[in-house]
Amino acid sequence: MKKIAFYICILLLGSTISCNEKTFLEEEPLDFYTPGNSLENRPQFEAAINYLHNRLRFTLFGGINLDANFAFRYATDFAVNGTDYNPAVKLNDYKNTMVPTFNVPQVIWEALYVIISNANVVIDRAPASSKLSETEKKSFRAQALFFRAWSYKILANLFGGVPLVIEEIKVPRRDYVRATRDAVYSQCKTDLEEAIASLGNVDQVKDGAVNKQSAQHLLTEIYISLKQYNEAINTATQVINYSGVKLMTERFGRHANRPGDVYRDLFEANNFNRSSGNREGLYVIQSDYLNPASTQRDIIQWALIPNMGSLTIRTKVNGVEQSVSAIKAFNDKLAGRGVGWMRPTSHFLYNIWQNSKNDIRNSEYNIIRDFQIDGVAPTSPDYGKWYVKDGYKAKVVNFGDTIRNWFPILKKVTMSEGDFPDQVVSKDASGNALVSPFGGKLLLNASQDMFRDQYLMRLAETYLLRAEANILKGDNAAAATDINVIRARAKTSLITASEATLDFLLDERLRELYGEELRMVTLTRMGKLFERTKKYNEKSGLSIEEYHNLWPIPYSEIERNVNGKIEQNPGYN
Repeated sequence: MKKIAFYICILLLGSTISCNEKTFLEEEPLDFYTPGNSLENRPQFEAAINYLHNRLRFTLFGGINLDANFAFRYATDFAVNGTDYNPAVKLNDYKNTMVPTFNVPQVIWEALYVIISNANVVIDRAPASSKLSETEKKSFRAQALFFRAWSYKILANLFGGVPLVIEEIKVPRRDYVRATRDAVYSQCKTDLEEAIASLGNVDQVKDGAVNKQSAQHLLTEIYISLKQYNEAINTATQVINYSGVKLMTERFGRHANRPGDVYRDLFEANNFNRSSGNREGLYVIQSDYLNPASTQRDIIQWALIPNMGSLTIRTKVNGVEQSVSAIKAFNDKLAGRGVGWMRPTSHFLYNIWQNSKNDIRNSEYNIIRDFQIDGVAPTSPDYGKWYVKDGYKAKVVNFGDTIRNWFPILKKVTMSEGDFPDQVVSKDASGNALVSPFGGKLLLNASQDMFRDQYLMRLAETYLLRAEANILKGDNAAAATDINVIRARAKTSLITASEATLDFLLDERLRELYGEELRMVTLTRMGKLFERTKKYNEKSGLSIEEYHNLWPIPYSEIERNVNGKIEQNPGYN
């Protein structure tokens, strides 16, 4: 009964009946939540903030439509759609797919406005609560301002100007108009500048909480978008110089005693938070394996790891040539279960490393480029051979093997040996874990749940944002200095001021942030989506047009807005 009454009250919010009108339904509820009392005290506001964290995670890691989630990263200079490669469809065919009725812009638009709408409730109600201290009012409002600014940043980067909604909506509206892109960024700036004054430092709040340094990092990007380069440099410098953060340069964490390097350590399970010794993470999205309250499908691992379970080789079995599996089963030494829906471009896999020799980000611990065949009988001459080095890859005749079933494994988006508990490990009749003779436990299905935390922001990107601001300001020497901090950690060659260009910076972002970066959002912000995708994406580059630097406003948003006019972006009419 209490639940039913709560839903009725929520429905009344969207009706034409004012909740303030005197009606015969004026009974004052004392034992269930209403719109008026559901957000008053500290636990209720904490739950509201947790919901914003949840919606951010939901948007970025598989809660929304899969195609929409993939679009944050693929159809760029980073990756193609491996499933719709030949013939090209979806965003491998930009011109015929990225249209106002395409569901991807609609899904992302709606997901971000859900965050904004819920943030507005906290922003408006926290100052009015009589059950919060002044410090608590400011803290909850500041956290919600961060989420609103982050959401509007994504919208502005992808779509340009969008409707600005900065108050709690209490009655339906159909009269929205687009603000300019700069007006949206300016609102983000206003939100973040207020938030920063009330947020705690990253080393003074819980792991995963919104903090001052993450807000300053986000504000740096906003300043760049507003062409306020000195302000961007100053704000990034405040983050970089804060004593509680640092770039990790020495081995640390749970596998520090194994062969590897510090870059691999950054992405090991349980190594993301400050409690592990990590001082580089600024905003870390929290996830506990098999905890229903925090887990969702980790579609990044699933989509960006090759579908090795379907990878075959040609070999002779009892004297008859046939196709057999190249691997026994998913193997935690190599990777969890992948489907190869996002295949990295050749530009990422090969080109960008040519001027970064000995770069640890491309080491065998971070990008696995070959493996030993164990899917055949131990007596087979193919057993134990290297798939690439020994020529098996060069002889494939299955188109899927060349596109989805094998490409280098990006370890930062998957697991390490021993990460998964026994319930996902294959066992023999006696209950003993089955292992590959070449290392690693065989997995049943390599769970798609989020099994570890994820970075939303880390300090390495702050250096690259400051470098970008310096390039745009014209101080290429300062930009090179910041880029070289990142490259020195990667143990690769340093660059000169003349090499510090926007294109080099974008390649450096690929080297440092591959897999974790929302590449689509970066390229649309910089107006580089068309140029870079056309040049480096083997499929999407064949059909992308310059007007795709901005996404189309979803047709349904324009159509339902009957009392106002939302203009469509050029090229989509």
